[in-house]
Amino acid sequence: MRIAVLPPPAGQKRLFSARAWERLQSMGTVACNEIEEKPTEDSIAGLITGADIVITSWGTPALTPRLLDCAPQLKAVIHAAGTVKPIVTPALWERGIRVSSGNNALAIGVAETALGFTIATLKNMWALTQNMRDGQWTKGRGDVRELYEVTVGVVGAGRAGQHYIRLLRQFHVDVLVYDPVMDAQTIAAHGGTKADLDTLLARCDVISIHAPSLPATYHMFNQERLAAMKDDAILINTARGSIIDEKALEAELRKGRLIACLDVTDPEPAPPDHPLRQLPNCMMTPHIAGAVTNGLKRLGAFAVDEIARLQQGEPLEGEVKEEQMAVLA
Repeated sequence: MRIAVLPPPAGQKRLFSARAWERLQSMGTVACNEIEEKPTEDSIAGLITGADIVITSWGTPALTPRLLDCAPQLKAVIHAAGTVKPIVTPALWERGIRVSSGNNALAIGVAETALGFTIATLKNMWALTQNMRDGQWTKGRGDVRELYEVTVGVVGAGRAGQHYIRLLRQFHVDVLVYDPVMDAQTIAAHGGTKADLDTLLARCDVISIHAPSLPATYHMFNQERLAAMKDDAILINTARGSIIDEKALEAELRKGRLIACLDVTDPEPAPPDHPLRQLPNCMMTPHIAGAVTNGLKRLGAFAVDEIARLQQGEPLEGEVKEEQMAVLA
């Protein structure tokens, strides 16, 4: 089996641990991209020639018909990153080439970050830290809440939303889920209760967004929906910045009624003078939820595991079907 690894050397180093790389090499003949700059269609045409499996990641070019002509026996593309939209072309589906995304691996970090935001914000840790710096001891302690007998809303029950729900099973909480394409029985199997968006907004103490960025979700959280949230509710966004109308969020936050935790903005990065940066009830991190530093190794391990599943005739964990493309991020 010939395996073509398209990310450049720096990307390979970030993605693959020594153990994962050793396993990969034991699976077949591995051809690696040795070009330091961003790979282009021309630079990888020779690399992909004769490949049975291709590993892609952030920054690798789309797999056009011209490239696929170089690998007529190509069986699968394993994407060691999230969305496959930058690398997928209709030619892949036309030729029966399987596609797999590392969204499952990324979802773990996203869900863990959302849980961290949930606990830290309910505990009022952000304000208490500043109060301690100011020499205060008791100020703000009365605003502490536990992750106990509260209602948590999950908007979007994809990979990250599902894992967040699984993490919440360790706590005594109610979980409401809004996902228009998932039925109530499936949501219940994950540990949540299906709800319409209006009900979720009105009832939840914490709302965590895990929806994809699509035309249908653009500014989903607008002025009307933000105003419908409970007083003292927490809004967490580790998905995409475009899902929230940031001007409407700023206006609502200035009332002191809500708390926001944003790992994503629109655009990214947010300008240095962005008003949300200045608000004490808005916590912002620089898009770290998915995978950063050592967490990226999870994606390399996923790619190797996925190839092993392919070789053994097992279902692919991250397989993406053509019909799913319209609702995927």
